Amino acid sequence: MDRVGSFVAGLPPGAFAFVMATGIVSVGLDQQGLAIPSTVLIVVAVVAWVVLVLALGARLLRHRGRALDDLHDPRLAFGYFTVVAGSGVLAVRLLEIAPTVSAALLAAAVLVWLVLGYAVPWAAVLSRAERPVLTEANGTWFIWVVASQSVATTAAGLEPIVESGQEALAILSVMAWSVGVVLYAACAVFVALRLVLYPLTPQDLNPPYWVSMGAVAITVVAGAKIVEMTATPMVDATSGLIAGLVVLCWAWATWLIPVLFAVGVWRHLVHRIPLTYESTWWSIVFPLGMYAVAGMYLGRADALPIVESIGAAWLWVAVVAWLFAAGSMVLGWSRAGRGRATA
Repeated sequence: MDRVGSFVAGLPPGAFAFVMATGIVSVGLDQQGLAIPSTVLIVVAVVAWVVLVLALGARLLRHRGRALDDLHDPRLAFGYFTVVAGSGVLAVRLLEIAPTVSAALLAAAVLVWLVLGYAVPWAAVLSRAERPVLTEANGTWFIWVVASQSVATTAAGLEPIVESGQEALAILSVMAWSVGVVLYAACAVFVALRLVLYPLTPQDLNPPYWVSMGAVAITVVAGAKIVEMTATPMVDATSGLIAGLVVLCWAWATWLIPVLFAVGVWRHLVHRIPLTYESTWWSIVFPLGMYAVAGMYLGRADALPIVESIGAAWLWVAVVAWLFAAGSMVLGWSRAGRGRATA
């Protein structure tokens, strides 16, 4: 019970990144027709989602002070949006298996997205007495974008399945996609200013900076799905703009990958920061998987075979990253358990 209590008390705001990473790799494997490994991963993701929801609920009840402290910390608060993004990724994977569950997850995700969309920036940024808050801007801020686009993706994917409410889903998906695009621009400006105006250490460039690429990749998928939706006034009014922007977004995501790898080399090889497991590693796995899914989906939707081939090849980079992170996580748990037993 002590281990459970410690897990609940120390649950990081971004804990649902594991669900995001596992779910998106499952989606990618399913796109490639690899049903068995895809099913295994989605089962793992569903179990993890249930466990984390219970743990988060327990933390809010029993350790409310710590949870609120995290909410007021601009370095951590945006991690709470992983709850929305993780639920959205699960909903997308379950669309064909259990559409009713996907609809329920979408409803819950929208509610949490709206609440956090006002609560997090107010608590973590606007209400803080300390200035400048810009010194605390980091890669986790892009998770807000991912959450918005996960709502758009789920709504657009659910639209062809339901018998009524298509227009409402169209409005929701276009609105969430548009909000996500604007938020990406804002977050990019804030993070860029942080990088160029204030001292930067290798410790500052942590794994969540990879979400800057994952946020663009999920924008590609959401936009491509919106363009494919049934014609409604909202879709007709925006599809041309969205269709053009998704290709631009894919190109930007592709450009970011070498930059992010170079940052990792600078951090771990040049400055010799140990490569030890931390929960933020899943913030690398998710963008890798999301980029693969974006390439495959965009390539098929727009008849761009080279883009589809890049996405299909990149999927295996995401699979290897998932296996490495999962193995490191289990090994870390094992060593921690032995350490407690010895003590």
